[in-house]
Amino acid sequence: MKYTHIICMTFLVMLFSCSEERITEADFGSIEGKVVSGIDFSPLTNVKVFTTPGTSIVFTDKDGNFKISKAIVGNYSVQTQIENYISKSEQATVNANGIATIVFELKTSTATNNRSPLTPALLFPLDNDINQNIGLNLTWSDSDPDNDKLTYGITLRNDANSDVIVYSNIVSPIFTPLGLAYSTKYYWQVSASDGINPLVWSSVRSFTTKSFPNNRFLFVKKVNSNNVIYTGDELGNELQITSSDANSWRPRKNNQSKKIAFIRASGSQNHIYTMNPDGSGVFKVTNAVPVAGFNSEFINFSWNTFGNQILYPYFDKLYRINSDGTGLTKVFQTPNGKFISECDWSFDGNKIALKVNDTNGYNAEIYVINTSGEVINRVISGINGAIGGVNFSASGKKLLFTRDVSGFQEINYRQLDTRIFECNFDSGFTSELDVEKATGTLDLDVRYSPNDAEVLFLSTSNDGFSTNKIMKFTIGLTFSRKLLFSGVIMPDWE
Repeated sequence: MKYTHIICMTFLVMLFSCSEERITEADFGSIEGKVVSGIDFSPLTNVKVFTTPGTSIVFTDKDGNFKISKAIVGNYSVQTQIENYISKSEQATVNANGIATIVFELKTSTATNNRSPLTPALLFPLDNDINQNIGLNLTWSDSDPDNDKLTYGITLRNDANSDVIVYSNIVSPIFTPLGLAYSTKYYWQVSASDGINPLVWSSVRSFTTKSFPNNRFLFVKKVNSNNVIYTGDELGNELQITSSDANSWRPRKNNQSKKIAFIRASGSQNHIYTMNPDGSGVFKVTNAVPVAGFNSEFINFSWNTFGNQILYPYFDKLYRINSDGTGLTKVFQTPNGKFISECDWSFDGNKIALKVNDTNGYNAEIYVINTSGEVINRVISGINGAIGGVNFSASGKKLLFTRDVSGFQEINYRQLDTRIFECNFDSGFTSELDVEKATGTLDLDVRYSPNDAEVLFLSTSNDGFSTNKIMKFTIGLTFSRKLLFSGVIMPDWE
């Protein structure tokens, strides 16, 4: 009996000692994860999660998260279960003191009695509608017999190219597609999904957008740190036509070519580009010789009447280039090294007006040369203060320009009392054009109207901070000074 008792006690000690060695804290890990909808990836709450071999049974919280603690190291099949969704299992390996992570995307179960959504009915625009705004709302109606939550898709293509745009995960039956083009026919179709049955498609309809507005005015706005070109009409409506991501300024339209030329920053240089009136078809005209002078904000260039050539300055030289980028030719070079800041080509193509100045913008002159580069008329020289805004009348017998009559000069090119002047070549007389300018303001960047009856110009305070305004004035008609646009610069009127 004594020996039997000793043997039994020894056996029990060995049994418990083996158990302690076999399972320790280091033999456990955990399984964590998230359960979401396979349709919209929204978290699913109260999903049952369990494993094989068995561990704990847990349920997901409001964020779809779950955690199974104290899982013995090894391989598991982790399974989910919730009503209206297809159960799913994923494999997990638990390592000692490790965390196995799983994400479940559950698809809704297809019930045999669940019905498809109704066919979407397209409401607006009507089939073959024309003259539609590019910011129109596509609208339709739809419902589901089982009141399932519906999502929609739109397929959009046009008749100008083979591009197909697909919009998905639309939650309401109204949608505004971005980036539509003017004068373009579009075809559109809507699909409806209940997340259970196959997609249901509407019929295909078409609409055509309106033509780009033939606005008379061009101007520039500052958007963040860039100059951006806009077009506008007499009612003050504005439409952006160049990207806010590019620095573009000094627009000049040519009606014969139906193109707008402008200056755009290209790396460390400035070059002349052209584009269509709606901002499409951007083309870089200059390459070997950029546009350059004493201050890029005050540099100007000019089309010829037919729209196939452009004159532009490069420091003390004047160049001519074809609008397709060919035929670069030096036309003129100033005899005294002054920079050419502005040029204007007469309607008949026989005369070119030049405004030249020193490296600070002062000691300015305006003179007219012929196509051979000979100076045939001196308009103004030998005065202090800023000069600018040269523009021929349609007949070529008159020339507009602006001059700061205060004669003020400083390094930042500030002006104090800039007024509009008109030179009459027949009489040889230059006089101030009375446009009822207020004291303490500047009138700049003056342009004749296409019929020479009006002038367009920029008006601003001489404090350098006030709002810039584009004004129109009928020559010889009192009280005709009219505000067109505010907060803009560099007007054009062709």
